[in-house]
Amino acid sequence: MYPQRIEPKPGQESVWDYPRPPRLEDTNKHIQVVFNGVVIVDTHAAKRVLETSHPPSYYIPPADIKMEHLVLTPQSSFCEWKGRAGYYTIRVSEKSAQNAAWFYASPTPAFASIKDHVAFYAHMMDACYVDGEKVEPQPGNFYGGWVTSDIVGPFKGIPGSWGW
Repeated sequence: MYPQRIEPKPGQESVWDYPRPPRLEDTNKHIQVVFNGVVIVDTHAAKRVLETSHPPSYYIPPADIKMEHLVLTPQSSFCEWKGRAGYYTIRVSEKSAQNAAWFYASPTPAFASIKDHVAFYAHMMDACYVDGEKVEPQPGNFYGGWVTSDIVGPFKGIPGSWGW
């Protein structure tokens, strides 16, 4: 059984209005990611993936990432929409977060424009920001969506949502 959709207020989006299969769109919102006190992402050129019941996941072009802090790992996973994902461990000085970011080296044709772009798990970073607002991680620590005040749910990842 699906949960009751929260009605968005003016200026908000409901994740229940996002499509399935997901939609990919450009965004010029200011995206920043901070890890161990270092801003490792700073961009206005991200892409976001919008999928029913999920807050957006933001994919960052490698040119706007301090890639020297990303270490490729053998971890992989498969998304029915985007294809096989690879993972990075984030390392800044003595601090690291294993498999804290993911990317698609060979995405499906519908998601070709996110090739090698990197998404970050907010719960593993010091902070992630969208237009200066610190995001909340998508509940459950499994999914990688970013919750901001302009997004309403309920969100996949809360207790009891696995079957949605």
